[in-house]
Amino acid sequence: MTIRGEIGSYSLSSPQDAQQVADYLWNTYLGGQSSTRPLGDAVLDGIDFDIEQGTDQFWSDLAKALAAHNSQKKVYLSAAPQCPFPGNGVANQLLPAVREGLFDYVWVQFYNNPQCQYGSGNADALLARWNEWTQLNTNQLFLGVPAAPGAAGSGYIPPDALISQVLPTIKSSPKYGGVMLWDRFFDQQNGYSNAIKGSIN
Repeated sequence: MTIRGEIGSYSLSSPQDAQQVADYLWNTYLGGQSSTRPLGDAVLDGIDFDIEQGTDQFWSDLAKALAAHNSQKKVYLSAAPQCPFPGNGVANQLLPAVREGLFDYVWVQFYNNPQCQYGSGNADALLARWNEWTQLNTNQLFLGVPAAPGAAGSGYIPPDALISQVLPTIKSSPKYGGVMLWDRFFDQQNGYSNAIKGSIN
């Protein structure tokens, strides 16, 4: 089982700062050693980058520094960038690092951005951006969608529309990894994963 920790909004000031953060994460949560490990003997398998604020600088440095520990223990790296392509401002802080192919999994958030999400029964904008994301140097690419109308500000796709309008196209990509739902609470309330699980592979 893979268990990852998540980095939220944060700004890195330099490559040296990125290295210090990587060392802290390795020693405190991953395979390193520290006297202040908050999870005790538990060891996380990786780190998820969910950066929506701050600058877009030095995330590649952080990912490279974390991946440098792979010779000791595999560190899985995942990213949850927003769907605008190319990103601008805080809309997509991770695009430069994603372009470098540093992540094992990329869960693109196809919601809360009208220019690249499902809307008014139409999936054209979403599919156009998906095709652009597949051109990047990524490994497995996941379609991130809200699990219920209340899970995000916009971009909810009814399960039947996902199955009929979106999945047939995106599953043709060799980079397709599956569907990411935000979030588990809303999924349990709405039954979204149960409705689509027979169609995602």
